[in-house]
Amino acid sequence: MKAWIPMALLGLSLAGCQMMDPGPPPERVEVIEIGEPRPDVEPTEEPPRVTRQVAFPAEEYASLEKSGNATIHGRLSLNGRPGAGETISVAPVTTYSAEAAEHALAGQAVEPADPRAREYTHTTRTDDSGRFTVRGLPSGEFYVSGSMVNPANGQRQVILRQVSLRNGQRLDLDLRR
Repeated sequence: MKAWIPMALLGLSLAGCQMMDPGPPPERVEVIEIGEPRPDVEPTEEPPRVTRQVAFPAEEYASLEKSGNATIHGRLSLNGRPGAGETISVAPVTTYSAEAAEHALAGQAVEPADPRAREYTHTTRTDDSGRFTVRGLPSGEFYVSGSMVNPANGQRQVILRQVSLRNGQRLDLDLRR
């Protein structure tokens, strides 16, 4: 499986709907073992996906901003190694995205997100040193996620961090483990 596919699916899964109650979120870093097969071993079949229980609430999405003037600059790394050429996803924290994040933290793949959620998810790629910039973000609470293969075990690991953005803010973020 291509290395960018699980990250793209996670980004789409994390695309959310309903904003959580205001207030500062706890800052946390989560590492998820995706269970992607080693590159030197042919996959036998794709793991089953968990069915979403939270329906996509279009009316809640309508109240979210799709863009703004906040920026996240950061670096993705695992055990000191940069995540070069990896996808970074920024999705609003909602009940829809929280369900996907909960399953992802349990190591379960969730069925793809509703296509309408993509309008609220911002993605970019890291450069050769693992650095990334995501511009045009609205204010609010977001999941920022990236993944890379751990050379020690060949497993893809996702690092997920919840952040709060204010209008016009520039946030420096280290996605690392």
